[in-house]
Amino acid sequence: MFVSKSFINKQNGIKPNGISNWRLLISLLVILMAVGGGLSVPSLMGQAKTTAQAKQFKAKTKRKAKAKSKKSQLKSYTQPFQNTTTTLSGKSVEANMYFIKMDYWQLKKVTLNLNFQISQLAQRSTSDITLSLNGTKFYSFRPSRRTGLQTKAISVPLRLVQGENQLKISGQILNQAGSKKLQLAQTPANWLTIYDGANVNFQYLLKPPTRAIKSFYAHFSGTDTIAYQNSYITTPKQASNGELTAAMYALSGEARTITTEISQIQVTTFDNAAAKQGDYQLVMATYAHLPARFRRVIDATKLKQRAVIKTMYTGHKHYLIVTALTAKRLKEASRFIANQELMQETQAHTEYISDQTRTETSELQYDGSYQLTSRDDTLTGAQHQSSTYFVSLPVDRTNADGSQIRIHFRYAKNLNFKRALATIYLNGSPLGSKKLSAAHADNDSLTVTLPKGQALGHSFTIRVAFDLEMHDQSSADNAQTPWATIESDSKAYIKSKPVSDLLFTNYPNLFLKNDTFNQIAVVRPKALTKYDYQTLTNIFNLIGNYAQSNTGDVQFYTQRPSKPVLKNKNVIAFGTPQQNVFIKQLNKKLYFQYGKGDHGFVSNEKLSIEHQYGQNIGTAQLLRSPYNVRSGLLVVTAGKSADVYRASTQLNFQRNIQQYTGDAIVVDHDNHHYDYRFKKKKTIGDGTTIKTVITRNSQLVIYLGIALAAIVVIALAAFLILRKNGLMAQRGRHHE
Repeated sequence: MFVSKSFINKQNGIKPNGISNWRLLISLLVILMAVGGGLSVPSLMGQAKTTAQAKQFKAKTKRKAKAKSKKSQLKSYTQPFQNTTTTLSGKSVEANMYFIKMDYWQLKKVTLNLNFQISQLAQRSTSDITLSLNGTKFYSFRPSRRTGLQTKAISVPLRLVQGENQLKISGQILNQAGSKKLQLAQTPANWLTIYDGANVNFQYLLKPPTRAIKSFYAHFSGTDTIAYQNSYITTPKQASNGELTAAMYALSGEARTITTEISQIQVTTFDNAAAKQGDYQLVMATYAHLPARFRRVIDATKLKQRAVIKTMYTGHKHYLIVTALTAKRLKEASRFIANQELMQETQAHTEYISDQTRTETSELQYDGSYQLTSRDDTLTGAQHQSSTYFVSLPVDRTNADGSQIRIHFRYAKNLNFKRALATIYLNGSPLGSKKLSAAHADNDSLTVTLPKGQALGHSFTIRVAFDLEMHDQSSADNAQTPWATIESDSKAYIKSKPVSDLLFTNYPNLFLKNDTFNQIAVVRPKALTKYDYQTLTNIFNLIGNYAQSNTGDVQFYTQRPSKPVLKNKNVIAFGTPQQNVFIKQLNKKLYFQYGKGDHGFVSNEKLSIEHQYGQNIGTAQLLRSPYNVRSGLLVVTAGKSADVYRASTQLNFQRNIQQYTGDAIVVDHDNHHYDYRFKKKKTIGDGTTIKTVITRNSQLVIYLGIALAAIVVIALAAFLILRKNGLMAQRGRHHE
């Protein structure tokens, strides 16, 4: 390699005429070492270039890893619709479904999955189905050219998704006419069936919660958080009666807002492994029982005559600490937790609860009415048009006489009113019809009363159908001209009545009054196992679904309650006879009784029980209270705590309890469920007195009194007439 002297001088920053010999010598040595190592100036430049490329590659790899990490954080949640399998009949049909989106989701993709079937006679080339979300149409398709069940996955535009969403499915089902291309008259063969199992799948990123209590509450009670078992209510390992009461208030407050019947929030202990893995914990304990890490963030000096609710976040774990110096104050704070409105309004990260804090729930959001649609629904097209609404009530309501459906609607004025009609259907059965008229076209309504004694169940369908036809229908081709609009104030008014049946068909109404806890006394095991916490969760999850207010009263007892308590409260007892002395004392009153040693059940008139089998079953028994004829007594018991929990799994959701019509449930290790009825008389005494009967039937008593007085007057008048005419005297002489 040749390197010029001028290059060396230039690289060393010195002038040629002033270079010293020793500096020149050092420079030559450096060059010779470079030559000996096989390097050149260009190779040195190439090495620098390689270093830069390596840095670029490293940065690119880092970006890919970051993107991959972000993609791995993408969450997925599938929300099923609440509809049951429903058949829609008519050439033009509509159905409405509803779903919700959590505010803390950053949506990336929404997919609608439909399960449906159309008539085998339908013409696939002319029949079509259209979807609209919140009033905006976004997708239309024709059914596949095959019969049977079909599925369809449809991507939903993100711009149309709101917090609460109404999905409308509109269909035109036209039958085949052989080789002729014409529309046949409407027949029963025009139908579209939408099966249950339809759902919406969300893919999203989570927006982390802020320190605000309302933000924690939104995440804690979110449908996806609960479904993935990331929400827990935690208490001390051996919680006191006051702490358990507070936890049940909090659980019930959450249960009444949960819209799904497949998930629930678990009440457990601080040291529970699953709870430690959960992202959100509601920590419920008196200050003395709080773990040290939680006590450190609470100023005990501020808890005099007050309770506190405070958020605390550590990494990816989020806690809401609820504590007080006394159990009384803790229960007051738990009522705050059970008030959805207060929790959604609290922006602070710390909230103190005192005697001046109003924690009672406001007037119930659900007043017996259900809004069928959140916005006006317009039906267009000639002949038979219908719209179907899937009604899923917050809690199961038993229809009482007087329940009604009121539809408010408008329609076009150019109809052939001799043939125009509106009809309301309930679960496919017609309830009532009304003829349309031009005079009421701008403001018309139809109110129908539900049949007496008809139970609606947890969900049902209401279909509103219109027969719209124009005078020149045969020649008109404007599909938008015949129309009818169902107003958003259309409602179903579902009345319910208290039922005195002491059977599981009426459970848990016995433990509720005016939609809140009805003086409940819970007799618990003195020492709680993990299964006991699960049993409590199951029992109060369903009761909480029904308790629409947080003002009721629940008290826990570890010993047999006093006579006044047993007489005046509705009692729930759970556990094994070894854990719970009260259950052991009740053994002779049970339908399924324990044998010697109290480890297993023995045979009775309903079921022959083998010795080992009797030690491996759990029971839930609804008894007539031996302490008050107007009360009932629920006993959930077994020889082992695990089997007590197994029996309680039939009491946690409405879909489970509605399977049973008797007063005793048996569950074994093979997950076989048995339903038995022991009572001959299913009703409990209502304490009716003569005074009460007279008060309730005052008008009837008045009428009977008037009738009796009239009979007396007539009898007296007849006697006087007979006496005046001497007939009574003649009869006397005749006998002589």
